[in-house]
Amino acid sequence: MKVPKLRFKEFTDQWQTKTLGEVFEILSGTTPSRAILGYFGGEFNWVKTTDLNNSLINDTQEKVTDRALSETSLRVLPKGTVLIAMYGGFNQIGRTGLLTRNAAINQALSALLPKLELVHPYFLLNYLNYRVDDWKSFAASSRKDPNITKNDVKNFTFIFPTLNEQTKIANFLTAIDEKIAQLTQKCDLLAQYKKGVMQQIFSQKLRFKDDDGREFPEWKIKFGNEVFDSVSDKNHNSNLPILAISQEYGAIPREMIDYNISVTDQSIENYKVVQVGDFIISLRSFQGGIEYSAYKGICSPAYIILRPSIEINKIFFMFYMKTESFIKELNRNIEGIRDGKLISYKYFSEIPLPFPSLPEQTKIANFLTAIDNKITQAQTQLEAVKRYKKGLLQQMFV
Repeated sequence: MKVPKLRFKEFTDQWQTKTLGEVFEILSGTTPSRAILGYFGGEFNWVKTTDLNNSLINDTQEKVTDRALSETSLRVLPKGTVLIAMYGGFNQIGRTGLLTRNAAINQALSALLPKLELVHPYFLLNYLNYRVDDWKSFAASSRKDPNITKNDVKNFTFIFPTLNEQTKIANFLTAIDEKIAQLTQKCDLLAQYKKGVMQQIFSQKLRFKDDDGREFPEWKIKFGNEVFDSVSDKNHNSNLPILAISQEYGAIPREMIDYNISVTDQSIENYKVVQVGDFIISLRSFQGGIEYSAYKGICSPAYIILRPSIEINKIFFMFYMKTESFIKELNRNIEGIRDGKLISYKYFSEIPLPFPSLPEQTKIANFLTAIDNKITQAQTQLEAVKRYKKGLLQQMFV
């Protein structure tokens, strides 16, 4: 019997099984010629794969004009239409979106026109999100990436209850999604606040006072080689964790981010030892700044390891070395190499660094760390609600 594990008690009917093609009219779209300037830059939403967010689509990156709608094969799709991505490989196929206003789409999407007397659009959206991994079995091999076709969409199984039960499920999930949206907005606002505060602090438009309410001394300027040494310690027995260096995670043991690269003891003999509190210049530092390591480990000899040579608050410099102003400074001091841009220690040595008194460094570091803790707390709450919803979907759908 086709029924879910978790169900509202007033419903007992068996769920129907059909294909999407049996229930919905399914359409695709087109891309107007970009050679005709009058087709883009209008006010009408035109949806591409990159606009799909597995949720409500209120706006799009690009918009088309009334002229494009009248002179091309673009079709106006009504709000309530659910969209499915057909192209782009396993990371894209099956992505969804629900139109909250009329829109047109490109040829990479399938549109399931609303059938409101039979299916609640928000139920359909969540059903497709729940079954997103099933598209992999439909994916046809192409030259570059696996894709799905319009026929695959038509033949996709759709298991659904009565409209009343769909509506109850949709309303329940809407309340959860509103909580997710609130927490997402909270994370975004905290990140924006942090960015703005950092700009104010490091431009000295915002200054702290000491615990007695007195002004801190004026900031000094020190060059990179006055604060940091370049170290190349290769004295290890290959028994330290290998650190991955990334803009997203900083310096972190590879196993913590599923960074699986096979290495031998011999291949890592020349790896450099990284101590807790070291800073690491990578080939991507010109994009995302210099990374801080909270871990002891070893890393590729391609990286430059910076170690403080004088007493500093390392967390103060951890924040400073990720600011836009510092990254711009790095980009003035770049040597081009084949696979990226290397910021050498020689050039880093010539970069001026702000140098407040140590107590002010500490005050700034503590303040920004407190903001980071709030961001982490909000992100943890967000992930918990997302996991809760995922667990519900596994039990509320067939």
